[in-house]
Amino acid sequence: MSEARFPGIPTTGDGSEAAVWVETHVSQAGIAYPITPSTNMGYGFQVAVANGRTNLWGDPLAFLEPESEHSAGTAAEGFALAGGRVSSFTASQGLVLQKEVLHVISGKRLPMVFHIGARALTSQALNIHAGHDDVYAVADTGWGILFAANAQEVADMALIARRTAEASMTPFMVVQDGFLGTHTVENFNLPEPELMKAFVGDPREKLKSLFDPDHPVMSGVVENQDSYMKGRIAQRAYYARVVPALEEAFALFGELTGRRYDFVEPYRLEDAEYAIVATGSMIGTIQAVVDYFREEGQKVGALYVRSFRPFPGARIVDALKHTRAFAVLERTDEPLAESNPMLREIKAAFADALDGYPGFPELKIDRVPTFYGGAAGLGGRDVRPGDVVAVFEHMMADRKDRRYFALNIKHPIALPREKDPDLVEPGTFRLRGYSVGGYGSVTTNKVIASVTADLFGLFVQAFPKYGSEKKGLPTNYYLWVAERPVRVRSELRYVEMVAINDPRALQYTNPLAGLAEGGAVWMQSRHTDPEAIWASVPKYARELIREKGYRLFAIDTVKIAQEVATRPDLVMRMQGIVLLGSYLRIAPFAERAKIGETELWERIEKVIRKYFGKRGEQVVKDNMTAIRRGYTELIEVPAEVIVREPREVVA
Repeated sequence: MSEARFPGIPTTGDGSEAAVWVETHVSQAGIAYPITPSTNMGYGFQVAVANGRTNLWGDPLAFLEPESEHSAGTAAEGFALAGGRVSSFTASQGLVLQKEVLHVISGKRLPMVFHIGARALTSQALNIHAGHDDVYAVADTGWGILFAANAQEVADMALIARRTAEASMTPFMVVQDGFLGTHTVENFNLPEPELMKAFVGDPREKLKSLFDPDHPVMSGVVENQDSYMKGRIAQRAYYARVVPALEEAFALFGELTGRRYDFVEPYRLEDAEYAIVATGSMIGTIQAVVDYFREEGQKVGALYVRSFRPFPGARIVDALKHTRAFAVLERTDEPLAESNPMLREIKAAFADALDGYPGFPELKIDRVPTFYGGAAGLGGRDVRPGDVVAVFEHMMADRKDRRYFALNIKHPIALPREKDPDLVEPGTFRLRGYSVGGYGSVTTNKVIASVTADLFGLFVQAFPKYGSEKKGLPTNYYLWVAERPVRVRSELRYVEMVAINDPRALQYTNPLAGLAEGGAVWMQSRHTDPEAIWASVPKYARELIREKGYRLFAIDTVKIAQEVATRPDLVMRMQGIVLLGSYLRIAPFAERAKIGETELWERIEKVIRKYFGKRGEQVVKDNMTAIRRGYTELIEVPAEVIVREPREVVA
């Protein structure tokens, strides 16, 4: 990748920021009605407008927030009809509300790009988390649909979709999983402005106004029996351009950046007997499980379906035709359908291949693998490595009596999770935090991840456990730090450090579960005497700390934050900055990199100036003070205190 002309600008951020980076450079307008979890994308675009930003061709950016998602789709249609390059951001009910307009946009051949924070639709209950119900619900509207598994792919697919849309006069959606993509902080490379300018091109040279009175075009008219069908079938001339345009965009983007994509992306499938097919953020976890089975000598593989529209049926058949069986995991459940949407399409593709249907004859298949289908990750439910293991083992056991199943729930059709392997690369450091919703854990996690990546050049993944019910109630946040890109995207069961921001967590759960032997326990505590800190720990936790050789640390972040913060509204955020200081002392990164304390503090100040310098010198000083105090005032309970029971347990 280093030899590529445009390798990208290294950064840390989430999928929302990736989408905003691209669209504020190449679009002329953003139009959105806020709906979770796509809101941050619209907000980011709106901030760029408020700051007077222009795109790469000097056009002032415009942003419109109408009264609903339906109106947002209509406004985007109008902007495109006038010859403008426009984007929109939506999810879930908002996307489905736009369906009427989506048909119109594709029928008028308006090549825009919408970013979807895919979210479960409200059915038996409202849910704000990941699901593909919304995308499948509008898959028949004539739009191209590309999935992105992480922030890097969001940025790259935004450019590939834009180029393809304008080359084929077909609108496209770029889909990322709600919260699992839109709000998960990780490393990625920002596409360079020079790349974007060359790859996408000036909108004035590629788009035309259908409202130009000097060149009038009839659009959106009424057509009766004699005309409508002719116009509808004539649309196929445009759709015939989509596959070649997308192929060209994938190929050119790979040449320019070194990041190569395709309609489908096989993983260790060449000799695989069993495979799992999926799209979106769960694919990394599946690939990690594939490696786990391969180490045991099992011939398994995975297939990432990136392009749902156009559907790459022949490519999928070619990738899977030699397998004994494969399972398609989808973030939806359609009990009244023959199968869930992607499995339906794949079954049809295999039927076409058997029949020698045009486009398939060269595959020459005379058999089909056994099909399995599964519902996984609905409403953001965790998809763990153990769930993927269960799917492979189910197929290997030749359980043809259970061809459809669910994962990670208790239900008659669910596959039991017999084991949940710890799929971790050597040198990885993971943190699981216990806090209270609304108390700054999201910001804390993002700051710690970003600073770690910048300070030590490591790969990070930060994922707070969002929820509509979390404010004021217990919540968790998770952080991976590794020497290689983090693939697994699930809640952390196994960790090297536990951060207990809310001491009550020791009463209502066991925060030490899954903590590695010799791991670190960090606590918020008002006590400064190690004996009192130790006495405040419940008896069951004291026994675990002794048995597993855990190190116990404590500090009063609340007190320090109150003393450091120059404004009352900053106290909550500053507690997280104090934790950052403690984390930098506990985590092994400086020692591994052989960075002395003087150099470490120079690096820390440089990073803090990067993040907070625009807010003034006092803000930089306050943050540095909080970090230093979190680092230097951290109390470690000595081993000689841990070996004995306290005389009196204090609250």
